[in-house]
Amino acid sequence: MRKEPTWRIPIGMLALLAGILIYALAVMWASDWIGQLHVAFQTVIYLVLGVAWLLPLRRFLIWMETGRWG
Repeated sequence: MRKEPTWRIPIGMLALLAGILIYALAVMWASDWIGQLHVAFQTVIYLVLGVAWLLPLRRFLIWMETGRWG
């Protein structure tokens, strides 16, 4: 356990919130195009987009805790 506070956690939380906001706005912007597709394609696209933001999250959380990217 770390004994002293670090700047990475509050900055990381703000960056995480900003990143999720930007990602959500991008998906919202693309929803006009996605909405024109067949329902089966929409389902697959939204499932992929709903999980894709989780992929870089592990490394980002490791950086917030340790300062290393891996």
